[in-house]
Amino acid sequence: MGVCGYLFLPWKCLVVVSLRLLFLVPTGVPVRSGDATFPKAMDNVTVRQGESATLRCTIDDRVTRVAWLNRSTILYAGNDKWSIDPRVIILVNTPTQYSIMIQNVDVYDEGPYTCSVQTDNHPKTSRVHLIVQVPPQIMNISSDITVNEGSSVTLLCLAIGRPEPTVTWRHLSVKGQGFVSEDEYLEISDIKRDQSGEYECSALNDVAAPDVRKVKITVNYPPYISKAKNTGVSVGQKGILSCEASAVPMAEFQWFKEDTRYLEGTGATLKQSRLIMHPPEGGLATGLDGVRIENKGRISTLTFFNVSEKDYGNYTCVATNKLGNTNASITLYEISPSSAVAGPGAVIDGVNSASRALACLWLSGTFFAHFFIKF
Repeated sequence: MGVCGYLFLPWKCLVVVSLRLLFLVPTGVPVRSGDATFPKAMDNVTVRQGESATLRCTIDDRVTRVAWLNRSTILYAGNDKWSIDPRVIILVNTPTQYSIMIQNVDVYDEGPYTCSVQTDNHPKTSRVHLIVQVPPQIMNISSDITVNEGSSVTLLCLAIGRPEPTVTWRHLSVKGQGFVSEDEYLEISDIKRDQSGEYECSALNDVAAPDVRKVKITVNYPPYISKAKNTGVSVGQKGILSCEASAVPMAEFQWFKEDTRYLEGTGATLKQSRLIMHPPEGGLATGLDGVRIENKGRISTLTFFNVSEKDYGNYTCVATNKLGNTNASITLYEISPSSAVAGPGAVIDGVNSASRALACLWLSGTFFAHFFIKF
């Protein structure tokens, strides 16, 4: 049985037939009926996803029947709801306005909506196009990555939204934020150590705040010693040799002196190896000879608590990681006590210092007495 067979009100049947005939005309860009001043629908309606869209149709008192349709589906006919969608509600049905609302709009609601009226048994229509905007959302992005210096890296950032968002990559470096690429793909050839760090992907389409995600690139590189300075110290004082190395992964340190190795905790020596000792990161090595090695991050120190003549000489600091090694020569040399600057561990004899001061005063007094007697 046809639709009209189920309807007891003849005018409803007329609306259905009239509206179905209407959609023999292709849908597309919003159009207006040009043979009457009514019905007059709104211009295109633009709303964000999740908001409510109000569709208004201006009519007059000559209108006897009204309806809203979405493509070939009747939403409302007069005050009667035909749509099963609970989000569609009627707002106004007066002699001058016929309006409905679609709540919590989604992308599938986008498209043409038709206001159809009947006056003196002549159906007329007007159409409005609903545009649904969707905030940008990053759907897929590369994971954090670790590569060796000189490698090639490709980062991916895929985003959706309406209108289609613009995707931008930039490097959040210590030198400041700078644009790197305006594309979904970021390609870095022959990557350098200063290109490590966080890379930010931003998706923007002016509908809402940009969606932002970050990817961290770690660049491995072999060690290089950035700081190693010769040190002068007097016999009996505390002497410290320091070696600083940059590397990723963090470098491990070793200390050498000529062909002698100090065995930890014994004070004995062993020829041929030349290795003094190399404790683990953050660890300490202390032998009976009064020498300690301490490794903290990028810095390794070799400390002599009571420097003797045998401690003077050239030492080699070696920094190593899985990509290679480097070394630097550091000299511990002797300086005279008079030119030494008292530092931590320096030995100062307070009694002798006082005696020297008194002797100086006595000699000064003797000199002046001799001067006055003579003249």
